[in-house]
Amino acid sequence: MEVYQSRDIEVYADQKWLERETIMQKEQERKRVFIDFAKRLFRHKGAVIGVFIIFLFVFSAVFAPLLTSYSYDTPDISAVLKAPSREHIFGTDEFGRDIFTRIVYGARISLRVAFIAVAFSMVIGTVLGAIAGYYGGVVDYIISSITDIAWSFPTTLLAIAFIAALGTGLQNVIIAIALASWSGYCRVVRGQFLSIKEREFIEAARVLGMSDARIILRHILPNSLTPVVVMATLELPKAIVIEASLSFLGLGAQPPEPSWGVILDSGKGLLDQAPWVSFFPGLMIMMVVLGFNLFGDALRDVLDPNS
Repeated sequence: MEVYQSRDIEVYADQKWLERETIMQKEQERKRVFIDFAKRLFRHKGAVIGVFIIFLFVFSAVFAPLLTSYSYDTPDISAVLKAPSREHIFGTDEFGRDIFTRIVYGARISLRVAFIAVAFSMVIGTVLGAIAGYYGGVVDYIISSITDIAWSFPTTLLAIAFIAALGTGLQNVIIAIALASWSGYCRVVRGQFLSIKEREFIEAARVLGMSDARIILRHILPNSLTPVVVMATLELPKAIVIEASLSFLGLGAQPPEPSWGVILDSGKGLLDQAPWVSFFPGLMIMMVVLGFNLFGDALRDVLDPNS
């Protein structure tokens, strides 16, 4: 009896050891894959430049109170329309507010709106694309028709239409951008699902009696996310430009909020007198869009299986 118990204990210990070894091997494999991906990505000059630019803007947005001692919304009549100097490196606006301070705090608005709006639009588009691609038939026809209609409108114009219905404000800007941008994700995910669902391992999963939800979430969706992630990276700068455009038109952030679009709007009548009011927020928009585009292009090249 004691011999059998000792053998059972030895078998149990061996099984546990094998499980630990398997887990450790998987973790090491994940680390190797991640390290290899990081090396390939940062060999790309565009990725290095893009990450550096993005880091600067994220850093300035997070640590804005430490980078400036001025208030972004408190007027200073004694410093109205001062040119760039050591005291005000980007100059001041018509109310004497420091432009650098407003741009640094404005980075918070632009990045927050972009990340949240892109996340929402990605979720909406991915869910609808997955349903259309997996089930096909009438469901696919209905979702694809709605997607084609949404895709036919320029994103900014569609966002303006949603703002007209929802009202102004940053929260509504996020909703408007998300509702105007989901169609691209839907088309990409639908195409991925149509291709992957016909493969042998999906047929095997169906034969084993797996539910549709498990097949979608565990087997098809993880294999469809690469183009979605790349697209999201390239959609972030577009969301920043749309937010700035809506704020410039008076449909987004409202003064005295330091949105880059609001700063551009305040400087449009001062181009001959104080061009720095519009120049610096315009330059920041160009730089952050360049950073995200460079990183997105590099990510697409690295994740391309044919590269």
